[in-house]
Amino acid sequence: MRDCVGDKWSLLILRDLLFFGKQSFSALQNSDERMATNILSSRLEKLENDGLITRQADPGDKRKKVYTLTQAGKDMLPIMLEMIAWSSQYDPDTNEPLPLVKRIKTDRENLIRDLLNRVES
Repeated sequence: MRDCVGDKWSLLILRDLLFFGKQSFSALQNSDERMATNILSSRLEKLENDGLITRQADPGDKRKKVYTLTQAGKDMLPIMLEMIAWSSQYDPDTNEPLPLVKRIKTDRENLIRDLLNRVES
């Protein structure tokens, strides 16, 4: 299990699921980082095998898949928030929005609740 989020691509997928509500392969592929399709496919499969995401048929188009976070995936949120806070402090090139960083530091529990509510709706 320790290798399940040890690479940047897996973290980017979790970020997009947690913070941006992306659920489809194409939405994940259209992230700014432009992950290659073979890498995205392999990381989605690994995250699913590791129990962090599930894959289901899209209710609107059974040919497409929808990716959602499991409870284990949702439990990554506090870790991701800590990584954002750390990055905002020590990485001069970070582009995290200042309101998010401020909220991590001042209103963390409500931020977590709000983000999880958005992911679950």
